[in-house]
Amino acid sequence: MSPLTITDIRTILTAPAGSRLIVVKVITSEPGLYGVGCATFTQRHLAVKVAVDEYLKPLLVGRDPQRIEDIWQTSWVNSYWRNGPVLNNAISGVDIALWDIKGKLAGMPVYQLLGGKCREAAAIYRHADGRDEKELEENVRRYMEEGYHYIRCQIGGYGGRTPITRKPEGALPGAYFDPVAYAHAIPRMFEYLRSQLGDEIELLHDVHERLEPIHAVRLAKELERFRLFFLEDPLPPEQSEWFRIIRQQCATPIAMGELFNHPLEWIPLVTNRLIDFVRAHISQLGGITPAKKMATMAELHGIRTAWHGPGDVSPVGHAANLHLDVSSQNFGVQEWSGFPDPLPEVFPGCPQVRNGYMYPNDQPGLGIDINEKLAAKYPCPDGPPTWTLTRTPDGTPVRP
Repeated sequence: MSPLTITDIRTILTAPAGSRLIVVKVITSEPGLYGVGCATFTQRHLAVKVAVDEYLKPLLVGRDPQRIEDIWQTSWVNSYWRNGPVLNNAISGVDIALWDIKGKLAGMPVYQLLGGKCREAAAIYRHADGRDEKELEENVRRYMEEGYHYIRCQIGGYGGRTPITRKPEGALPGAYFDPVAYAHAIPRMFEYLRSQLGDEIELLHDVHERLEPIHAVRLAKELERFRLFFLEDPLPPEQSEWFRIIRQQCATPIAMGELFNHPLEWIPLVTNRLIDFVRAHISQLGGITPAKKMATMAELHGIRTAWHGPGDVSPVGHAANLHLDVSSQNFGVQEWSGFPDPLPEVFPGCPQVRNGYMYPNDQPGLGIDINEKLAAKYPCPDGPPTWTLTRTPDGTPVRP
């Protein structure tokens, strides 16, 4: 019998629901045996495609797909310079696909290979927004009626949508927001929600690094009395030392941070117990292999997982999240933005959601696939994203 080898690696770009998604398909020498992985870096999708097609494919074709750890380490160091978002997403697409192949070879779901279930399903949270507190409350109640217990609450999206009337002459175009108005609005928002909804529902909020560090400290203190499940990304990665000050000031649970590129960046925050949830984008880390290690490190320090799961994670990436969720003792909650049509048709085997929980299927591997013919009907739009061109009222470019 001939040894099993990788014979081809393909990158599939598609945008069935508007967000640019990147799926990597690793094909083996055994007829019909292949795996799919998520490499979605929606803001730089073409760069990831080049990294996979021009660098990882020539490196990996002919290798044994069962040697997941060796392939991950080899791919990571082969470029010499390492640990950037383009390369990590490219590696992730291959890595997740190899775990899919491994599960198919074993005849088991990936969660079995990760140690088996700790729970039958993963509790998920949805995003509720509104133009004002009343509309937000209505949207929260709608999710509660659908069985959701964890709900992230925003007014007007990240940083709010306060009209900016004091731009200087000649101000450049951009996604303007007022951080001062936003910081005043959020405590009022939660005061209203708790008065209307009570304390039984778990509420979350995403600052999305929209505040200066000292204002993020103040906001975390002001929100302590509303007992949030967590406050997400109050600081950017570049200002991680400020987490120590937040911890000294209040007990608001903190989740961080989808913008990190590698598990090592979490080590000071985890080992010093400065956050409560690791909030990684799995493809940004490099796939299931490093994510499982990071989850274990977090578990040893009493910190839970809350993997990034917005609309710009492919259903393949959501499936990878879910297999980690159900097999990790220290799982906290899973972000989920829904699978609008035609995603379930393009990605057969999408995880099922019932009454606030996401359930894996019991198919070998990740239990999900991609219909390449349908995916080709939804090409990725061209051009850079506009929502990341963020500016404060005087026109200063800031973090999105």
